[in-house]
Amino acid sequence: MLEGSDSGLVDATLKGDSRAFEALVVKHERTLFNAAYRITGNRDDAMDATQSAFVKAYEKLHTFDPSYRFFSWIFRIVVNESFNILNRRRRHTDDDAATESRSGSADPEQSYGAAEQGRHLHSGLQQLKPDLRAVLVLRHFHGLSYREMSNVIGIPEKTVKSRLFTARRNLRSILL
Repeated sequence: MLEGSDSGLVDATLKGDSRAFEALVVKHERTLFNAAYRITGNRDDAMDATQSAFVKAYEKLHTFDPSYRFFSWIFRIVVNESFNILNRRRRHTDDDAATESRSGSADPEQSYGAAEQGRHLHSGLQQLKPDLRAVLVLRHFHGLSYREMSNVIGIPEKTVKSRLFTARRNLRSILL
C-alpha cells in the first residue's frame, strides 16, 4: 500500500496512479463509514453512502481545491450522501433502523449494559432531525472543530453552534 500525505496521494491519483486513490480509501473508509452509520442509523445505508462518496470523489477529484484538507472535502461528500439516502428512505420506505449488539467484554452483564446504553443513544440520535444529528455526530463522534463542521456541512459557524446547542438539548430530553 502507498503511504503519504493526502495531498500527495491526490496528486498521484490525478497523474494516473490508481493505487494512490486506493490508499486514500483505506486511510479514510472506516472514519467515513462510522460517520455515515451515525447519520443513517443503518449499516447497509452507511456502506452505500461511503461507497458512493468515494466514487463521487474519484470522479470529481480534478475539482478538489488543494488549499483545503482532502478529508474535509470527502467528509462533506459522505455527509451529503448520507442525507440523500435518508431522504430517499423517507420517501420510499418506513424502515426502522436496526442496531447490532457489540460485545467485546468478558463480563456478560457489563457487555449487555454497554450494548443497551449504545442502543439507547443510537435510538435517541435517530429521533433527531438529520441536520441536528449531523452536527452531534461530527462534533462528538469525530471531534471536528466548529470551523471544520462549517466547511463540511456548508453552513456558517454561528449556525453550527446554534444547531449543536439545539441538538444537545433535544437529545437530552429524548434520553432522560
